[in-house]
Amino acid sequence: MMDLLTCLIVDDEPLAVEGMRFYLEQIDGVTVVGHCYSALEARKKIKETSVDLIFLDINMPGISGLELLECLENPPMAILTTAYSEYALEGYRLDIVDYLLKPIALPRLLRAIEKAQGKKCQIGPPEQTINELYIKHEDCYVRVEPKEILFVEAMQNYVRIHTTKGTYVSHQTLSAISERLGNKSFYQIHKSFLVNTACIDSVKGNRVVVYGQELPLSKHRKEDFFKKIVNI
Repeated sequence: MMDLLTCLIVDDEPLAVEGMRFYLEQIDGVTVVGHCYSALEARKKIKETSVDLIFLDINMPGISGLELLECLENPPMAILTTAYSEYALEGYRLDIVDYLLKPIALPRLLRAIEKAQGKKCQIGPPEQTINELYIKHEDCYVRVEPKEILFVEAMQNYVRIHTTKGTYVSHQTLSAISERLGNKSFYQIHKSFLVNTACIDSVKGNRVVVYGQELPLSKHRKEDFFKKIVNI
């Protein structure tokens, strides 16, 4: 038997809220635990209530839906509901389940719900990650936090670690540092490049732009990249 999926609707349009509630109440395995008309209200509700999934509008007064996801320490799964398609890549950077364009058809909503139910079943123990690591750079060890790393570049028997604070050279392999990071936020887009997916600005064909720098996306990694990271 499938676990019950608890849902919260977040939208500043009352008609949109009522329409979504009407749909969700007809779907087995789903229960609506409430609705909010602003991101600030939703932030409080999520802290007080157990929520598996939020249906989240993007354009709302005060704080947008995307800004809400960024400020939550442990956000629930999210399905974005919006009339604007230009935020799709930004939404998937935040690991959303799906992106629904208004007006939302029931069959499309059902597919999104199935994705969320599947993802909930796959969620296991929290992935073990490190909060910091020390990189041997020249004659000393430099403390680096993974979130500060933009991308790592392989250079034969050493790597260049590009961070928000500077670039460090370390004598180790790309696979070794990837294993040390042990964090799903990092993805190897090319045999020579490991990127922090949270720092991706955009994707242009076979190029990934990270913090203003264009990096190559391997042809044989492109399909997996779009499936796992861009999710389209």
